[in-house]
Parts: sequence; C-alpha cells; structure tokens
Amino acid sequence: MKSLTQLLTVGLACLVGVTALAGCGGSTPPPAQPPASPAASPTGAAPTGHLNIGIAQIVSHPSLDAIRAGFKDCMGTLGYTDVTYNEQNPEGDQAALTSIANNFKSANLNLVVAITTPVAQAFAQAITDRPIVFAGVTDPISAGLVDSWDQPGGNLTGSSDYPPIADQLNLIKELKPDAKTIGIVYASSETNAETQTQLATDAAKALGMDVRTAAVTNSSEVQQAANSLAGVDAFYVGNDNTVVSAIEGLVQAAEQQKVPVIAADPDSVTRGAVAAYAIDQNQMGCEAAKIADQILKGGNPADIPVVKMADLKDSLALTINPSVAAAQGVTIPASMSGKPGVITVG
Repeated sequence: MKSLTQLLTVGLACLVGVTALAGCGGSTPPPAQPPASPAASPTGAAPTGHLNIGIAQIVSHPSLDAIRAGFKDCMGTLGYTDVTYNEQNPEGDQAALTSIANNFKSANLNLVVAITTPVAQAFAQAITDRPIVFAGVTDPISAGLVDSWDQPGGNLTGSSDYPPIADQLNLIKELKPDAKTIGIVYASSETNAETQTQLATDAAKALGMDVRTAAVTNSSEVQQAANSLAGVDAFYVGNDNTVVSAIEGLVQAAEQQKVPVIAADPDSVTRGAVAAYAIDQNQMGCEAAKIADQILKGGNPADIPVVKMADLKDSLALTINPSVAAAQGVTIPASMSGKPGVITVG
C-alpha cells in the first residue's frame, strides 16, 4: 500500500505535469517539438550526435544536383558524418513542393536546406521553428526571405547565386561585337528569373544593347518561346530553373537562328550553350554547408550574413564550348579562349 506522501506526490504530478497526462491515464499527447540540437563540442569541432537534415531542390538538372552534392560533401569534410539526409524533389510541381514543406515541418529534422528560390519560399512559409539554409537563391531580399544581406533577421540564411550579369553579357560582345538585341526566355513564376531579367535589361542598356523577352510557365514552352524571339543577336539564359531544365530546346532554336547562347551556369555549356561566366555550383553548396555548421554550433540564422557567391572571385570561372560555336553562327575568339583559367568542354 502506498503511503500518504506517495499518493500526494503522484496526485501533484498529475495536476501540474502536463507532459505526465498520459502516465496518469489522460489521452492528450504532448505537443510536437523540434528535435534538440546535438551537443556542441567545447573545442569548436562539429557537434556530436546524430543529425537529421531535410534537403529539397525544385527540379532535377546538373547545376542543382551539384549544389546538393557540394553541401553534403562539405558537411562530411566539416566533420558531420553521422547524418541522415531526407532528400526530396517535386520536379517543378508546386502542390508537391507544398506537401514536402509540410512534411518537413512535422518531421524530426534539425536543419532544412532549400535549393532555389521557390523551395526557400515554400519552406519559409511552412517552417518557422528551426533553421533553414538556402542555396541557389538569386535575390533573397526581393523574394521576401531575408531583411538584408548582412542581417537576415529570421530563421533563414544561406548562399546566393546573384549573378555577375554585366560580365556575362560582355561575352556576347566578345562573340558578336555588333550585337544589338538579346533574347531572354524566363519563367514568369520564378522571382529569381524576373529579377535576373530586369538586371540583364539594365546591364544590356549600359552595353548599348536592348532586350526582348518571352515568358513561360513551364519547361515545355521554352523552345516555342525561343522561336518567338527570332531576330535577336544572342540568347542569355540566367539562373532560371525552368528554362535551364529545358535548355536543349532553346539551344535548338538558337542554332536554327544562327545566334549564340550565353548561360549563367557551367552545366548549360556542356548541354549546348557557347559560353558561361559562372559560379561554381558545387562551391555554392559548400558555402551553404559552412553556414549550416555555424548554426549547428549555436549561431543564429538571423545574424549570419548571406554569402553572395559573385563576391568570391575564386568561385567564378569562364567555360566555353567550341564544338557548338559554328552551329550558332560564331567563332570563339582567342581573347576569350586564351583567358587564364578558362574551362573548355564539348
């Protein structure tokens, strides 16, 4: 038989211990909580304990795959070897992306990684109780993800592919000095694509060129949109996930028109663009991993500046594809092919 003291102790626990309701015969479960962060090492090494990290990218294409691989590889280099990655890809489907965001919201995840602007926006709306590290986001301010580059102010920060557009458009002038008009096919549903189109329009004006645009809503429309821009002197393809995922169609249209394609990512050169002055996508993923490392060691995302990859000069490289130049009506000049560090593909 229990003593009076024991009975009073049990009764008091039932009255004031909300999380003890189940043990006292109640049926209401405790509220869900985000997972506790692993214990940080006093030496500044990677935190100890198992990690669960969610990663999603908007579509499958080589540049985004490289960001994801770069993140995971760099996490391993930083000492995070006991990690389970929950990797998701809605393949451009917004409803599927919303479902992924909601699933990550309720999952046992220590950290969430959002590759591309649409993914970061969906995660920001759904997930507020744990850190989100983004990568491949062009302008996180206009996308509503952060307050500023230096002080993000919320639970998101990461690495940005904000492009060196003036340098990229200069490649058109090197290939076709008399070029007057640039064609841009862009996804009207992507904030980053609209931002880059405006930046390109401004940069082209400074170089004495005009921009003609054609908007698409999905990748199946890319080739037709490129065909509608007949008469331009070159095409520019920014970090636009919808267009990049179908760049072969745009390249085909460019070859029919005998005009060059300049891209903002190196993998598009492998797939048919003539040249790209581009950010190293793998390194961008690694920079995101370095930010994740800071957070997992106790840093606050609100105070960790967004890394603008174009400011890291060693992350930029010129890639050229001489094998497609003739089909696009140009010859790659020695001034371009002879630049230090140029990468030749094709």
